Amino acid sequence: MKAVVITTAGGPEVLQLQQVNDPEIKDDEILIKVEATALNRADTFQRNGSYPPPKGASPYLGLECSGTIQAVGKDVSRWKVGDQVCALLNGGGYAEKVAVHGGHVLPIPPGVSLKDAAGLPEAACTVWSTVFMMSRLSAGETFLVHGGSSGIGTFAIQIAKNKGATVLVTAGSEEKLAFCKKLGADVCINYKREDFVSRAKEETGGKGVDVILDCIGASYLQRNLDSLNFDGRLFIIGFQGGAVTEIKLNTLLPKRLTVQGAALRPRSTENKAMVVSEVEKNVWPAVAAGKVKPIIYKSFPLSEAGEAHRLMESSAHIGKILLVP
Repeated sequence: MKAVVITTAGGPEVLQLQQVNDPEIKDDEILIKVEATALNRADTFQRNGSYPPPKGASPYLGLECSGTIQAVGKDVSRWKVGDQVCALLNGGGYAEKVAVHGGHVLPIPPGVSLKDAAGLPEAACTVWSTVFMMSRLSAGETFLVHGGSSGIGTFAIQIAKNKGATVLVTAGSEEKLAFCKKLGADVCINYKREDFVSRAKEETGGKGVDVILDCIGASYLQRNLDSLNFDGRLFIIGFQGGAVTEIKLNTLLPKRLTVQGAALRPRSTENKAMVVSEVEKNVWPAVAAGKVKPIIYKSFPLSEAGEAHRLMESSAHIGKILLVP
């Protein structure tokens, strides 16, 4: 099969489409003929050498895909050859075929094309496992998501609105903010021109928001804490603004704040399967009803993976970027 190979750690130019061996499936895995895979920010970190794949994972990039099942391991009972599915991967999506654990696979929701479904698993599993399973965002609460126009952000806006929350977003251009508004965001903040702390306070009658989903990390940490209501929860899923900082602990105590963090890729096989199952139960009905849609910005052929990475690193996109074999 063909797969995108990282020839050496570096910029987008190091990605090359090469002929490689087909993946071999274990008894609890299925083999998917890939229809499409979607980019995630982690792919760019793996490419430049700062985010090595976990032990035993595919050496190739790609943390999610959609496609058609070509083979099924003997311990897999739910799926059969010919089923159209999307999946959360440990790697290997930037290829014509990929092996994945049978418990990390989801049916294609009604109304979503096989290709577009590639943009669902990572965002759905990330947002549901963090904002809902751990931070317990509930109807009537206020929710702030940074990077509202990203793949994660566009998904988070839709599912939070669907579950009855008031949604605030930050983004860096009027075009991006207008798109977030169209998706249902109640308050759109241009972080280049406005202080999100004072806007969050102003929009909540001085209280602050209940839950924040943050991909920035260090440079936003204190301001995020300052933006929270009593019993507020901050969930950190990225370090685009650095990983080391200082905070004033006296902002945590009086307001009973919680700071949480998580990543999907390092989770155990069992833990991921549990998250995927919860997503199918709680998120897929909203997707099937058309209330939550994958937002696809652009598709590239696998051979142009470098161009796709350049687009992602420019942050000019809104939603997900796909690669198609």
